[in-house]
Amino acid sequence: MTPVQSTPQPQPTRGDRKRDRTWRFWPLLPLYPYGYRQTLCAEVVPNTIWIFDQLQGIFYVIVPIRMTVVKLATGGLLVYAPVAPTGECVAQMRQLEARHGAVKYIILPTVSGLEHKVYAGPFARQFPTAQVYVAPDQWSFPVNLPLSWLGLPRGRTQRLPEDGRSLPFYNEFDYALLGPVELGVAPFEEVALLHRASRTLLVTDTVVSIPTTPPAILNQDPYPMLFHARETGQDRIEDTLDNRVKGWQRIALYAMYFVPGSIDVPPLQELLRDAWLGGDRSQQGYFGLYPFRWASDWQQSFDALSGHGRLLVAPVLQQLILNRDPQTVLQWAGTVAQWNFQRIIPCHFDAPVMASPQHFRQAFAFLEANTHNPTALPDKDLYNMQRLDNRLNQLGINRSPQI
Repeated sequence: MTPVQSTPQPQPTRGDRKRDRTWRFWPLLPLYPYGYRQTLCAEVVPNTIWIFDQLQGIFYVIVPIRMTVVKLATGGLLVYAPVAPTGECVAQMRQLEARHGAVKYIILPTVSGLEHKVYAGPFARQFPTAQVYVAPDQWSFPVNLPLSWLGLPRGRTQRLPEDGRSLPFYNEFDYALLGPVELGVAPFEEVALLHRASRTLLVTDTVVSIPTTPPAILNQDPYPMLFHARETGQDRIEDTLDNRVKGWQRIALYAMYFVPGSIDVPPLQELLRDAWLGGDRSQQGYFGLYPFRWASDWQQSFDALSGHGRLLVAPVLQQLILNRDPQTVLQWAGTVAQWNFQRIIPCHFDAPVMASPQHFRQAFAFLEANTHNPTALPDKDLYNMQRLDNRLNQLGINRSPQI
């Protein structure tokens, strides 16, 4: 990937950068890094596709969140899954508009991903001539509200149809709607787009690829990786390449499993002791508390999860969501697998992922009973996710699995 090329500009001052990266609506979804959001733009397909990465997370468990921009053959741009429209992000978009035409279409491709929904309205207001399309079964809690009440612009926002042939950009894209997968409280839904000319598949949450080394956007803010690279709260925060890699791999385990099988929470007395002995607590984060102990086999858990960057469905989707309606999901996966693509751009973790339709379809093998699943994950790492699943089922919050 190469950065977006632009006319040389004067270097911004530190104060300018801070102002341009400010996201003042962060209380709507209070995720790290809160009101400061750096945007890293890279060109994936020359003069055709760009990705915009930002960070998000909780307790320093941070992962990329990604927007994809596609140049249309007829001129102008299509935006898939907007991110926070900070001054820096909008300025990068203006550079693309100056070279390739205005933003014509903005796609919100999910109904349940709050980390995507919260940015769609503010982003659309930055591009007042763009038509906004949203996954059809949008919902809000505790009361379903009109789209305009959710911040989406009135008069130019419409729901995506089941059949994409009526869409104005359909001549350049294949389109497939997954869902709704009914979960009890609210449905899960996702829109996949294939840009035919570049053979690039755009997806939101359904599949990911977890790289062994940290994505570039994480290296812009390495502290969370260094925080999680420690063994106890007594360890110093040290910025080394090995610690960045170790911290990233542990972050990936947290993000995928919530509570990985290779981790324990030590007694409170031990946590407080380590925090007290850990040196300058002002530099440690969370007052020096580090409530984790990693077993010696944590690396094997990461290797099994990553599979050297193979394509997989995230464990939370495997265990809590997509297994509620296997037939619907497999039908959608089969439709997408008939398309002709060579790379996939998900909204999280690594991108682009060089993968074939066969790789994509194989990622959903966990939904097929009595079928060998080459991407099966270790039982010990899925254990806590399965316990959560059972509890949600007992409380009637989620539907029971169908496989």
